[in-house]
Amino acid sequence: MKFSFVSNLYCPKCGNTYETGKKHQLCTCGSPLLVEYDLEKVKNNLTRDEIKTREPTLWRYHELLPVEDESNIVTVGEGMTPLVSLHKVGKDMLLDNLYMKDEGLIPTGSFKARGAAVGVSKAKEVGVEELAMPTNGNAGAAWALYAARAGIKATIVMPNDAPKITRNEVALSGANLYLVNGLISDAGKIVGKAVNDYNLYDASTLKEPYRIEGKKTMGLEIAEQLNWKMPDVVLYPTGGGVGLIGIYKALKELRTLGWVEGKLPRLVAVQSTGCAPIVKAWEKKELESDFWPNSKTNAFGINVPKALGDFLVLDAVYGTNGCAVAVDDDLMLEEQKKVAEMEGSFICPEGAAVFAAARKLRKDGWIGQNETVVALNTGAGIKYPDTVQLRPEMLEKEDTIFKAVKNHK
Repeated sequence: MKFSFVSNLYCPKCGNTYETGKKHQLCTCGSPLLVEYDLEKVKNNLTRDEIKTREPTLWRYHELLPVEDESNIVTVGEGMTPLVSLHKVGKDMLLDNLYMKDEGLIPTGSFKARGAAVGVSKAKEVGVEELAMPTNGNAGAAWALYAARAGIKATIVMPNDAPKITRNEVALSGANLYLVNGLISDAGKIVGKAVNDYNLYDASTLKEPYRIEGKKTMGLEIAEQLNWKMPDVVLYPTGGGVGLIGIYKALKELRTLGWVEGKLPRLVAVQSTGCAPIVKAWEKKELESDFWPNSKTNAFGINVPKALGDFLVLDAVYGTNGCAVAVDDDLMLEEQKKVAEMEGSFICPEGAAVFAAARKLRKDGWIGQNETVVALNTGAGIKYPDTVQLRPEMLEKEDTIFKAVKNHK
């Protein structure tokens, strides 16, 4: 059996096609490239029941992934994160079937490991020796660590107020780490110049075609974990939006294979009110977003003023009758606390934004009480220690605490 049934790369804007055995960045028209598979051959060579017998990593779906030679796989066991039923939070929201896809339990503590695993593996396969990318933190950490495992040099540029732990991960990996006093868009400009000056492989979001293929495995796993039945709603924290694009792509591929039941779920792009270009574009029914000036949010991973693939994100939302929602940072932190108290899960700020959006959409009636809802928690809360707000009583003086403990005994 073939390891992969990848067919070619194609441009969603102009229709140009490219071979998958060579290095590629953007299409000549400037659009991101997407991977196409021979789904008819996949259907003739694989059944969904066979998937169940394989190891619990994202590579169980290798026929729907772009790596063509198994020897090029770079992995530390990523994938198959749990789909957790949240009864208490669901009851609090008046949602009977609320699930969390918990990406905080994946290697590197973030869903970015999926894109890095597949992206770095394919980079290795096509002969990349050094890559560069801008990042808000977690993506750079994941790509730096996976690149180290693959023997590929990495140059990572991130804002100097990115989470400290992600900076440490990059530094420890042996990658070249550069900090910039600005946003990820400023880091992107520096990477662009370095790519041109030193002929590096640009691993920026959607400037290489394969990160999205790693991210789409979240959609494949959700379908399998729900016994191949489509959920009604999937909410995703959206910065660059690669995961949302990937989930949409995965579910369409599964539908073509005839593996799933039901119509496509309504996809929800969740952003912060401090950086909401996709929400603004959706509200105006536009096909692309405008640059969001002076963006700022505690959910650092979704602080992306202008996404290269914004038209693909909006296409996913429009194509599923979904929506785009912005929530305040204060509501995110409040929701982060509720999920921890009610369910024992320390989720990241971006994940908390998703739960805040679900609560809002349920209250507005956009989500029905009996619908099956999947919320993506994209990382571990422990990677963002500075965002946690302690209650005033937790900040009592030490002697007062000791007296309280003594009296409690």
